[in-house]
Amino acid sequence: MIMRDVTSDGRTPGVAGFLSRRRVLRLAGGGLALAALTAGAVGCDEDAVDVEEPGSAGGDVPGGDGGKEADADGNGNGQAPEPLWTKPTSAETYGDNDELVAAGGVVIASGSPLAALDAATGGQKWSLPGGAVPGAPLLIGEDTLYLASSEYDGSVIGYDPASGKETWRSRLGKEYRQPRPIAVDGEQVYVIAEILEDDGSSKTNVIAALNSTTGRVAWKEQRDVGTEQNGIHAAVRGRHLVYTDFKKNLTVRDTSGGGQVWTHKTTKTNYGFFTVHQDLVVVPQGNVLQAFNLTDGKEKWTLEASDGALFREPAVLEDVLYVADSARVMRAVDPRTGKQLWKSEALADAGLQVPRQYVKAGDTLYGATDLDKQGGIIAMDARTGAVHWTFNDKTGDYHAWLVATDGKRVFALHGKKLHALPV
Repeated sequence: MIMRDVTSDGRTPGVAGFLSRRRVLRLAGGGLALAALTAGAVGCDEDAVDVEEPGSAGGDVPGGDGGKEADADGNGNGQAPEPLWTKPTSAETYGDNDELVAAGGVVIASGSPLAALDAATGGQKWSLPGGAVPGAPLLIGEDTLYLASSEYDGSVIGYDPASGKETWRSRLGKEYRQPRPIAVDGEQVYVIAEILEDDGSSKTNVIAALNSTTGRVAWKEQRDVGTEQNGIHAAVRGRHLVYTDFKKNLTVRDTSGGGQVWTHKTTKTNYGFFTVHQDLVVVPQGNVLQAFNLTDGKEKWTLEASDGALFREPAVLEDVLYVADSARVMRAVDPRTGKQLWKSEALADAGLQVPRQYVKAGDTLYGATDLDKQGGIIAMDARTGAVHWTFNDKTGDYHAWLVATDGKRVFALHGKKLHALPV
């Protein structure tokens, strides 16, 4: 007998002081976005043109490094470097970390039309008129960009990110609606879709694996009544597919057949975020960071925040776990053992917001924040947590910042502006 996803009744309450307008939109996810589409979508921007905004890169950073280390990353006095280029985009984002990607020499922001910009110059390389389905992720795997079909015809499509040409297509079947890719590995694309009733409504959904070579359905498993197809965060490691949902479940399935391996409840403060490293999944649970074995769900280690602070979104980059808490304390942790490598209060000292997404280039860690006024892109020393500089376009746009990198440049998306920063 295969265990199913465990559900819970009632709504997921927010946490006072941390639920921004952007997060409300993100939590609404694809359902709200689909309603917006039926009411009439906003037209796309015209062809991208350079936008020059002298002096908009940000100001002095209290508590920043300055000195020689800042010289390598900024202009030598704690200020952010000027963008290499800035372009308007047709971005329609909800703040999820997989709505901005860099691959194949291009950078792509979720939107309609879906436009790929040359990473070096910002010039448009290609575009898809239908664009990305709002609320659905941009997934990169095996040099392929996987998208839910903007035609809402039940297809999942793979594209070459460098050229925009279609290279792969699959369908679950007519009895399913709106399949959305949630994760990808070297062999399969994992999707969640609504199961249609005879009257066209849907009360349940299915999770399935599609062969990334043939497009054939490898397996599919119906999820319990009450589970939702929106708000899914997922990752794959080896034979384990890990995902969370709005019902505060952390679930692990076997990628070979879809059977559920184990499931745990997450706290109301989690919002579905986690990270994985080797055979562990690391989950923020209020003021505790917990690591569980992927094979059996047993707790491997825990790390507690101080003074009742709540852990925020974690990330593992180059075998180091980075995580901040609500007291604006930043930590680097060995993800295998939970041992703290360093702890920094530079964010609090500088009066900056807590990052919710991270990328790394060289010895610099770049964090993207929720709020605009005291946020933006924060450049930190990956070895100490010291703040080098912050970049903010000063537009006042309420959207969350998103960040991506190709190793040569850092791309910062804010609302409908995409900036390329030197690393």
